[in-house]
Amino acid sequence: MSEDANAPPWAKGLPKPPPWKDAGERTVYENDWLRLTEHDATAPTGAPAVYAVMRPKSLAVGVLPIHEDGTVTLVGQSRFACADFSWEMPEGGAPFDEDPLAGIKRELAEEAGLRADHWQEALRLQLSNSVTDERGIVWLCWGLSPTPIAPDPTELIVTARTPFLTLLDAISEGQVQDALTVATALRAYHMARESLLPGWLAHVMLHRL
Repeated sequence: MSEDANAPPWAKGLPKPPPWKDAGERTVYENDWLRLTEHDATAPTGAPAVYAVMRPKSLAVGVLPIHEDGTVTLVGQSRFACADFSWEMPEGGAPFDEDPLAGIKRELAEEAGLRADHWQEALRLQLSNSVTDERGIVWLCWGLSPTPIAPDPTELIVTARTPFLTLLDAISEGQVQDALTVATALRAYHMARESLLPGWLAHVMLHRL
């Protein structure tokens, strides 16, 4: 599919500014998880610029697990970069040579001790496209059952189960700020309202316990 064919309805027929130009990159830092590149660039306006891009070596994946009573399982953990404690849905990174769905199934088991019979892709995202080329895919899943939990050696995780609408309330209050979780929860609400999920599942999600 061409880029123009995938454009939103309001963009069709509108002229596009010229793209950024890249005269070459150099790696200024690299480890097992990411590479930081610096570029001699030219902006769409023609102005010269030096641009830095953080390039992860995996795809961001996440899933909102929905139980039969309309509750969802969340995980809480301390995050280094923002120096805070964050409530999130199960998330992780899938190496580019791995099937993303297999990657998030692994993360669901490792972080939440769950497996799911049913999976539905919810969104594909660019996570912060001014400074990184990181992309993500997120799912909803249901038909949950327990499986052995096996967190990463650096993770100390707390799990909680809460009604889906309570998660939306917490997002509105700024108590959940993780971007993948916020985007997925709002998309899940839209899917439930627009009959894009099984009727029984939408019903339990949208009614307060």
